Amino acid sequence: MRTIERAEAIAPSRLRLIWSDGVQVEVDLGAWLAKPAFAALRDPEVFAKVQVGDWGHSLVWPGDIEAGADALWLKTLSATRRDDASAFLKWRLKHGLSLTRAAEALGLSRRMVTYYSNGEKPVPKTVLLACRGWEAGDVSPSRQLAHSR
Repeated sequence: MRTIERAEAIAPSRLRLIWSDGVQVEVDLGAWLAKPAFAALRDPEVFAKVQVGDWGHSLVWPGDIEAGADALWLKTLSATRRDDASAFLKWRLKHGLSLTRAAEALGLSRRMVTYYSNGEKPVPKTVLLACRGWEAGDVSPSRQLAHSR
């Protein structure tokens, strides 16, 4: 599992992240700082106090402010122009699908789902279309409730 090795504030809303697999990226959290939960981070001095959380699964700031590694990995994929992998991972996270469940849903191997989620291999358009098709045919309890309203 990929974890955050190092994080450094390089501007009032920008971070340099180094991931456990060696991926290095600069991400802009400006849109996050507009949200009430991150309001304290608009202060550059507070933002600069970023630290890697326990086991590299998050970033933390004073005042119990935390950002999870999954959300930061999505920012990393966007920053590195891996929109295909970002869309695939968003789909998995949105539906709470583990690697195994996503593989079963799409008729793929767990290994390929891992590659796609990590951005190690390009996600074919056919797979992204299959994700949309799966959503259209989703009959989970949460989806049934949304349709009954």
